Amino acid sequence: MADVLSQGEIDALLSAISTGEMDADDLLRAEVEKKEKVYDFKRALRFSKDQFRSLTRIHENYARLLTNYFSTKLRTFVQISVASVDQLPYEEFVRSVPSLTILNIFEVASLSGRMVMEVNPNIAYAMLDRVLGGMGESFNKIDNLTEIESKLISQIFEDALVPYKDAWMNVYTIEPEMSDFEVNTQFLQIAAPSETVVVISLQATVGEASGMINICLPHVTLEPIISNLSMHQWMVKSKKDATPEDIKQIKKNVESAYVGAKVELGHATVSVAEFLDLTIDDVIPLKTRIDDPIGIKIGSELKYLGQPGLKNKHLAVQILDVVEEGSDEE
Repeated sequence: MADVLSQGEIDALLSAISTGEMDADDLLRAEVEKKEKVYDFKRALRFSKDQFRSLTRIHENYARLLTNYFSTKLRTFVQISVASVDQLPYEEFVRSVPSLTILNIFEVASLSGRMVMEVNPNIAYAMLDRVLGGMGESFNKIDNLTEIESKLISQIFEDALVPYKDAWMNVYTIEPEMSDFEVNTQFLQIAAPSETVVVISLQATVGEASGMINICLPHVTLEPIISNLSMHQWMVKSKKDATPEDIKQIKKNVESAYVGAKVELGHATVSVAEFLDLTIDDVIPLKTRIDDPIGIKIGSELKYLGQPGLKNKHLAVQILDVVEEGSDEE
């Protein structure tokens, strides 16, 4: 709402105009200039703020899902978050990424056109090193990747499209499929140079390595579902109760998660001198009696009580009881 001038301010303004201290034409010109906005036709804004917020929300969800996926797959520290979301011409996106990088091109059957996930080589190679049993060290050999290395890296990010489908679930059902793998941007052509694209930049950290993952979505590809990106549609779909299929999938995901199990036979306390004097055939008495149950830990929590034994000539443990939450059992 515009400010309302008092009678004194109106009189002072009229007095300044009548005495020539202020020019009415200058006031009109300043008001017109204030309303003018510079518009760059090369950077046409094809997405509304509402649609832009929906895309940001979708990819924030994807960043969380991708963090969980890679943490489980690579068994190391992984942190992925949305750094920025921009709309710009396709040619500007191509210029902004390295000429040699990891380019995963994928398609959605129900939508025309292709999308691309560009991954900084530092991140891609750290992931490859972990998959091959290394410590997650980053190295750069993009100009001479072997066929096996290319296939492994492509497979890593093809599997990463599964959580991408889940991230879009509340907006539109997609079935993304990897269609091509490239390392040179000269061979990347998914849209016309002047076509508007949305670029979602994800900041990724894998172990000691860090870099960017950029997802490029052309406007022409998203155009058939652009109405689904309104916040109204998002909120309506988000309020729907979970279907039996959703519950079944969540249960399946939880059941397939790996946790460590550890059986402790007992505890003993020895002095440093006794420890240094230990030799072969020495016996260390434990504080646990032979007929006492032993603790079975899941992760770091005591969950079961059991007894040791053999099964098919292999060491085994039989679960005797469940330790309820809040129990003082040790």
